[in-house]
Amino acid sequence: MQHSSTVIVGAAPLSPADVVAVARHFAKVEIADSARERVAAGRAVIDGMAADPNPHYGVSTGFGALATTFIAPERRRQLQLSLIRSHAAGTGPEVETEVVRALQLLRLQTLASGHTGVRPVVVDTYAAMLNSRITPVVREYGSLGCSGDLAPLSHVALASMGEGDVRNAEGELVPASEALAAAGVEPLVLVEKEGLALVNGTDGMLGMLVLALHDLEQLVTTADLAAAMSIESQLGTDAVFAADLMALRPQVGQATSAANLRAFLAESPIVHSHKGPEDGRVQDAYSLRCSPQVHGTARDTMGHATMIAERELASVVDNPIVVSEGRLESNGNFHGAPVAAVLDFLAISVADLASISERRTDRALDPARNRDLPPFLAHEVGVDSGLMIAQYAAAGIVSELKRLAAPASVDSIPSSAMQEDHVSMGWAAARKLRRAIDGLTRVLAIEILTGARALDLRAPLVAGPATGAVRDLVRTVADGPGPDHFLSPDMEAVTELVRSGTVLRTAKEHTDV
Repeated sequence: MQHSSTVIVGAAPLSPADVVAVARHFAKVEIADSARERVAAGRAVIDGMAADPNPHYGVSTGFGALATTFIAPERRRQLQLSLIRSHAAGTGPEVETEVVRALQLLRLQTLASGHTGVRPVVVDTYAAMLNSRITPVVREYGSLGCSGDLAPLSHVALASMGEGDVRNAEGELVPASEALAAAGVEPLVLVEKEGLALVNGTDGMLGMLVLALHDLEQLVTTADLAAAMSIESQLGTDAVFAADLMALRPQVGQATSAANLRAFLAESPIVHSHKGPEDGRVQDAYSLRCSPQVHGTARDTMGHATMIAERELASVVDNPIVVSEGRLESNGNFHGAPVAAVLDFLAISVADLASISERRTDRALDPARNRDLPPFLAHEVGVDSGLMIAQYAAAGIVSELKRLAAPASVDSIPSSAMQEDHVSMGWAAARKLRRAIDGLTRVLAIEILTGARALDLRAPLVAGPATGAVRDLVRTVADGPGPDHFLSPDMEAVTELVRSGTVLRTAKEHTDV
């Protein structure tokens, strides 16, 4: 998918949609004229301090534990260069392109604030790199989430100077100097304060938070749909999702999930087949009956995380920072605690969503609980195993998600000779949340694959409009009931339908969700 719009940087805080557009869909960026004026004014303050014989941190001193060391004017360009080279110390696999682009964009927004003291050319260079799809190679490990995402941001800064490796627009690994030259971008030569301004921010963890929230918005509604398919195919009741029952516990997310379940189950002949005064099945198992409560909790967690993300998107994170009346002040706003905590909070809800989904899948495969469906939904019981091992895969993923729900933000290892003696580990929290979201996607896909087969096995009873349409979509990539076949491709194909949003879009075409 390509995003045709242009995102204006510096006129107002970026929105989450702006971040997704640039990071994932390669939207162009443009610097607002008002931002250029602020950047020039901020730089004038730094130029004045650079000429001052008195030391100013980040301008004429060393960094971190070396903050008391005065640096002579003729050595300051080397100081900036050395800072970036030494801090570009990431290790491990490459980080995904969309994460690096989000990091680049969010650092650009802070640079365009005028509070960092960089020259306009720095802002222009970062914008040009994004627009040319030059993606610096950033490594998995290296950030402690305090003093900002130092190592990841340093890899981006290094590339802007024409050093290190990047991925070009075609995804090829090339030297940064080669990519900049091909795009007609002059490598930066950093001067006073600019090195610090390029590396002091929560941009990596924030970018991953925004992308995660975007993905979860789709996945939590997909979880409602998956639950509906399980409830319907297991002859569960929708009576427990009534609006008046939900109103007795006015949790916002719960009400939304219950409304979705009512919509997805509306007009279902299967549900109608056992509905009425004679139906005593109002005590479905918790994994069916309590789906709105669990899914709704995830929605409310996302609401809190969105509030924190939007506040952070409106923030200027750097140290030291140019503030009113031409002051350059040290501060602690680079600490990633606010972002790290909600990243961990989301990982808990992701694990819980996947956990209840796997329980619904397991019920569908158990003849003691699935209301007269074959064991494991197998074709010839004893000869065929059906979807037995698909549930194993879901269980294995859920087990890992529980481990990933252990918080990163409660850990801290001192660094920089005890100057940085408490850190957030927000980058690590973000990395594990991305893995958790991938796991949730797969667990929901397995439930939908299972629900589709169970709905088929309810014939001649007919599924509802929304759930039936999703079952038909699944049938375009995965076989229905029958003798055992190679199952992994079916699981991967349905996972892609979930990840791409095709499953949810198909269901929405038949409901008012």
